[in-house]
Amino acid sequence: MKKWMFFVVIAFSFLITACNNQSSDRNKNKSADTSGATQVSAKEENLEGKKVNELTLTAKESQWELSPKKTVNAWTFNGTVPGQQIRVKQGEAVRITLKNEINEPVSIHWHGIPLSNTEDGIPGVTQDAVLPGEDYTYEFVLDTPGTYWYHSHQNGVEQLDKGLYGTFIVESEDDANYDRDYTLVLDEWQSNPSEMQMGGSSAVDEDKQNTDQKGNTDDMEGMEGMDMNTDENKSMDEKKDFPDKNGSSTLMKMDDMSSYDIFTINGKTNEINEALKVKKGDRVKLRFVNAGYIAHQIHIPVNYKVTHVDGQPINQPNDQGANKILEVAPGERYDIEFVATGEDFTIDCHGTMAAAKDMQIDVDDEAGNNKLTHTTKTEGVTFDNLGKSTSSSPFSLDDKFDVEYSMDLDTDMKSDEMKYTINGKAFPDVPPLKVKKGDKVKVTFKNVSKDDSSHPMHLHGHFFQVLSKNSKLIKGAQIMKDTLNVKAGETYEVAFLADNPGNWLFHCHDLHHASTGMVMVFQYDNFKEFYKATEKVENDPE
Repeated sequence: MKKWMFFVVIAFSFLITACNNQSSDRNKNKSADTSGATQVSAKEENLEGKKVNELTLTAKESQWELSPKKTVNAWTFNGTVPGQQIRVKQGEAVRITLKNEINEPVSIHWHGIPLSNTEDGIPGVTQDAVLPGEDYTYEFVLDTPGTYWYHSHQNGVEQLDKGLYGTFIVESEDDANYDRDYTLVLDEWQSNPSEMQMGGSSAVDEDKQNTDQKGNTDDMEGMEGMDMNTDENKSMDEKKDFPDKNGSSTLMKMDDMSSYDIFTINGKTNEINEALKVKKGDRVKLRFVNAGYIAHQIHIPVNYKVTHVDGQPINQPNDQGANKILEVAPGERYDIEFVATGEDFTIDCHGTMAAAKDMQIDVDDEAGNNKLTHTTKTEGVTFDNLGKSTSSSPFSLDDKFDVEYSMDLDTDMKSDEMKYTINGKAFPDVPPLKVKKGDKVKVTFKNVSKDDSSHPMHLHGHFFQVLSKNSKLIKGAQIMKDTLNVKAGETYEVAFLADNPGNWLFHCHDLHHASTGMVMVFQYDNFKEFYKATEKVENDPE
């Protein structure tokens, strides 16, 4: 062989080897399937160099006094309702051990907290539920400040009803500037749980569920998402036709919430709740969390600002005045702030169900000589008037989206059982919403439920921007949420970035609805599975 040919062969060999090496590097993270598509993994929770807060949450039965007349055998985390509050600073990490001392499997979902899919706490999706007598440890970093909460996601419709939830606060630097910081958890209880029929109920707004004995309702027309049609107040004995898939109709009883006859703030009625202490001039922060199944209309009779929605900040919050009702739907959180005026007042619920009178708490100013009175004429806080718009926003309706998905929320009779459905299907038969990492996703919620119920839709692992309501653009500050209450006849458009790979739930947070079908899986293409059921426990993700 001539010398020049030898060098050509050698050079060609090096070229082939280099190409093969590059190909190997590109393919080392590829999936084993024949498509050759690159797999994506759940983000890693790296605790290295972080302050790690370690604690134990023990699920156990405890006697809990709701009111002077009612003590219940509650299911609790660490013996209280709500369970122990977890407070950490932004950038810190947690290592939380769940110990199960009740007679059913449990899990913990960290509602709203951006974390790895591996830590989401969903039985049958990300882990097995924790059996009685066993424990399970969660580890994650808290990079996004806000007001969150935690609760069991195993048979949640019953376990939350019994009190298995708590709050989780990730403090920002600004939180140090508040003189007082209180968390107020809203919930409903049944003094006689056996009265609940059909194993569930429709998500309702207090105002449309029941009128008072005279048939009156508060004059709150125009509130965000509130429906004041008193002729839609149905009792359990009233009936309505629901057409089945063949077009015929089946008479069935309407669900309602009438058996929930005790409303509480922080697990107590107003008779035994301790007053919130402030002093004139204090900058006060209140964090409202709805852990129940009814949307509550809360009146704070001082001038306040809504600073955060579902833990996410509002740009330049507007003054709301003293006559605005703040509606907090199941799963939602609202942070407000006000400056103490030197007067005492009461935060109360303006719903018309009889139990609404229980849902109030006093605010006592150490210099308070007068008590503010409540106005009978109120209007509601709306998304449009929360704060000021900004020049930049993650999404707009003019964007080109990689995935657009419409979600019709409805009811149907299937096998002689009422189901809450997404696009005519009930979980687990609802097809997954599939995306690729990096996709811009738009979802349209349409509530066409035949029973006029509301659906607080919760997306795990992501925040979405609310773009429009009933075809009208949301004005003012951008609204970022993880839970959105979609009421009968309403349509919302929301958008989010698919930036957290995993298998995530997208479901109604009236868990009566979720447990009867209104659930879907939001799934990343080519996601590298990390969980396999052991078959040792019956996982029930709702």
